Amino acid sequence: MSSFFGSGAGSPSNDMTARKEQMKQSIQQELAIANAQQLINKINENCFAKCVTKPSTSLSSSQESCLSQCMTLYMAAFDQVSRSYVARISKERGVAPGL
Repeated sequence: MSSFFGSGAGSPSNDMTARKEQMKQSIQQELAIANAQQLINKINENCFAKCVTKPSTSLSSSQESCLSQCMTLYMAAFDQVSRSYVARISKERGVAPGL
């Protein structure tokens, strides 16, 4: 049963809390997408500059191998930095990592 002060299940404060949580999740998803796009752009810029010194109509096998290794290293580095960052933030907030 809802009271005059809004302590019931369908109260405006519960609706506002749900909307805030939904907005927070939406922003987190957008940030994750933006970070992924930024990572892909950096990989493209740096790996292409490193591995494709003489652009042509196709990639040589050594260029393909170089690009593959470069992308793998970038992804691994990004993953490690992300994990460290999340662990540090979680530690500062007193929350277990992964939550």
